[in-house]
Amino acid sequence: MTIDRIGSIDPIQPGKKPGRTGEVQPNAKPDSIALSSEAMEKGELYQAIELVSAAPDVRAERIAELRSKIDDPSYINDTIIKATADKIMDAFGL
Repeated sequence: MTIDRIGSIDPIQPGKKPGRTGEVQPNAKPDSIALSSEAMEKGELYQAIELVSAAPDVRAERIAELRSKIDDPSYINDTIIKATADKIMDAFGL
């Protein structure tokens, strides 16, 4: 059994000759782009977020110190709890 092509569809179509598309026309307008103020703000925000996320944690030593204090059972006493509660109340303006 043989299957013949229907019509004259050629799977390999001859290509077009390359034209001179790289020529610049003397009357051609230069390309330009305009960004809205919203796009500028978002770009600045994106750059700020990238800078912050790339920055090392400069308080790693302080965090390690606080973790060791919290793990020490003698550190947490009524004086520390009251001072912490007072700072929290001050932060909320109460």
